[in-house]
Amino acid sequence: MEIFFIKALQLILCFALLILLHEGGHFFFAKLFKVRVEKFCLFFDPWKSWKIFSWKGTDYHIGWIPLGGYVKISGMIDESMDTEQLKQPVKPWEFRAKPAWQRLLIMVGGVLVNFLTALFIYAMILFIWGDKYIPIEKMSHGFKFNETAQKLGFKDGDIPLKTDLKIFDRFDGDLYRDLSEAHKVTVLRQGKEISFNMPGNLNLLDMIQKEPRFIAVYAPAIIDSVKAGSPAQKAGIMPGDTLMAFNGKTLATWNEFNIQMADLQNTLQAYKEDNNKQEINRYSKITAVIKHAGATTPDTLRLTLDAENQIGIIKHNPVEDYQQHIVTREYGFFESFPAGIAHGWNVLSGYVNDLQYVFTADGAKSVGSFGTIGNLFPSQWDWLQFWNLTAFISLMLAFINILPIPALDGGHVLFLLYEVITRRKPSDKFMERAQLMGMWLLFGLMAFAIFNDLIRFVF
Repeated sequence: MEIFFIKALQLILCFALLILLHEGGHFFFAKLFKVRVEKFCLFFDPWKSWKIFSWKGTDYHIGWIPLGGYVKISGMIDESMDTEQLKQPVKPWEFRAKPAWQRLLIMVGGVLVNFLTALFIYAMILFIWGDKYIPIEKMSHGFKFNETAQKLGFKDGDIPLKTDLKIFDRFDGDLYRDLSEAHKVTVLRQGKEISFNMPGNLNLLDMIQKEPRFIAVYAPAIIDSVKAGSPAQKAGIMPGDTLMAFNGKTLATWNEFNIQMADLQNTLQAYKEDNNKQEINRYSKITAVIKHAGATTPDTLRLTLDAENQIGIIKHNPVEDYQQHIVTREYGFFESFPAGIAHGWNVLSGYVNDLQYVFTADGAKSVGSFGTIGNLFPSQWDWLQFWNLTAFISLMLAFINILPIPALDGGHVLFLLYEVITRRKPSDKFMERAQLMGMWLLFGLMAFAIFNDLIRFVF
């Protein structure tokens, strides 16, 4: 429960900050062009909100659903669907009374602020924490590849160095994307550089989501520690031992063990649901071949899984073997801004490129709402990860909001551009219908995302 509250608090803080800034962007340009802002509300307020204060004609409220916010601008058709004011004569302080270029800036203000906020956060991250990474060529254990990757020419232990598109300096999400688009790749294999061809059109979603993954850090099956009173301790397993086989299947890495253990746990869960005690008892008894530290021959041990279907070992993290190779690039204050802009642009480009997978069956299943987003935050408070995620979500909100969908900022921008080009303003009735259609579309997408969250986290 504590983990839930830590994640939820980070999500609410992130959203509150980004909502204030986004709506503040609309508010700034509205005030700049002397358009009346009737209400500024942090969070949504169906049926109920709390008025905090009033200042210069604007009421400042806070809603009870921490999932969004809005500014109510006079003379504009928005989420409130308040059309009564449009039946009155146009007043000089209304949105509809202003020239198209001013209305355009008011509408893009939120997106602009979200975009600039993300770039600023990335710049400050580089200034305060620097850029820390392990050079990929220093990851001496190499990497583990699934069957698809091995058919293309990869071998376990290979270290990807470059493709025809990019030279790799680290292992991160960009490496998957670059491999998916590459036509040629060069790896370091047993001290020699080997090159081979790639198809150039691998499915990125398959590479990341399928287990085992296309590429993963090679994790030798070395035991870091053993939980007190666990089946492993009772069987005589000790820190520093190496797991060589599990339930009759040889293995060399934790990558393989994770797959075998997941299959076993799924089998046991199915039998528990059927209350089949005989099969539960049979599958709970396992064998493990262990090579004790310093021993010359392996030892075959028999264990019974605990109530949580675990054997009670802590796996050695191979990243700890590379700590001495960590590189930190530090940035001065002014130097951090161009670097932050470049990084932010790269993140946005990758996000936009990956949206193509949303229109696939597997991609649609990965769509989530606030549960999915909240789960991205760490279970312990970490300011570096918090600001990284906040910057990413700010970019995501900026891009989504600028899409030409009625009810989003991009929908209003689309109609304003139409007005600028044709010198004809869409009718109020058309705008009402477009706003309503866009809202129903967004409600439908939100319902679908929430449904996916429920499937993913509840069932």
